[in-house]
Amino acid sequence: MRSIAVINQKGGVGKTTTTVNIAAALAESGQRVLVIDMDPQAHATLHMGIELTPGEPSIYEVLCGKATLVEATRKIDKHLSCAGSHIDLAATEMELAGVSGRDLILREKLGEIVEQYDYVIIDCPPSLGVLTINALAAVGEVILPMQPHFLALHGLSKLLQTIQLVAQKLNPQLSLTGVAFCMFDSGTRLAAEVSRDVEQFFEQSRGQSVPWANARVFQARIRRNIRLAEAPSFGRSIFNYAPESNGAVDYREMADELIRCLPASSPTRLAAA
Repeated sequence: MRSIAVINQKGGVGKTTTTVNIAAALAESGQRVLVIDMDPQAHATLHMGIELTPGEPSIYEVLCGKATLVEATRKIDKHLSCAGSHIDLAATEMELAGVSGRDLILREKLGEIVEQYDYVIIDCPPSLGVLTINALAAVGEVILPMQPHFLALHGLSKLLQTIQLVAQKLNPQLSLTGVAFCMFDSGTRLAAEVSRDVEQFFEQSRGQSVPWANARVFQARIRRNIRLAEAPSFGRSIFNYAPESNGAVDYREMADELIRCLPASSPTRLAAA
C-alpha cells in the first residue's frame, strides 16, 4: 500500500483539489483508494460529497480512540472511499495534549487497513501542527502542490525542513515524491522560471542524504480551469463533473505519472511495521 500526504502550509494552492482528483483518477484506473481528510475545514470531505451529521464518526473520533478507521470510512465509488473530517478535528491538539505517542496515532490506525487499499492519500491542514505531523509520521511519501510564484519558493524551504525533521525523529522512510504545479499558466515567463528553479534545486539534491533526494517535479501541470473550481460545490471530482475538461486531462496525466514513479521508501512499510 502506498501512503501519501499532500501538504502545504499555504492555503489556496490546490492542495485539496489535488488530493481529491488524484485519488479519483487513481480509482478510475482501478486502484483501491482511501482519502483521509485531516483538515478541520473538511474541504476534501465536502468535495467528495459527504456532509457528516452529528453522531457520525469522523477522523476526529479515530484519532481520539472513539472509533476505528473502518467505522469512519464511507464508500464514494467502486474503488474510492473517504474517511471524512469535521470542525471538531480542530480540538485534537487539546484533546491529545499529554497523550503518549500522540504523533504516531494515525500510523497505528493505517496498519489496520493496509490490505484493503492500494493507495491512501491524506489531505493535510495548512499548518504544521499535530495533525500534519501525524500524517507525515504515518506515510511513506509526500506530494507538495505549489503555485508557480516566487513566494512559493520561500515556503518550499520551510516545508522541506519539516519533512526532514519528521524523517529524522519519527519516520526515517519518509520521502518527498514530488512537486505538483497547480493553477499553471504555461504562457507566462514567471511560471517557466519558477518551474525551472524548482527542477534545478532537486537536480542538485541528487545523491544527498535528504528525504527529497529522489524528488521530481511532475511533468503534468494542472492548468487554470474553471471546472476545477466549480466541482467541489457539487460534491464531485472533476471526473464526475467535467470529465472532458482540461482539469480532468491534467489530473489523469498526473495520476498516471504517480503510478509510474516508484517511491524511494518501500510501499510495504506499513505491512512490515
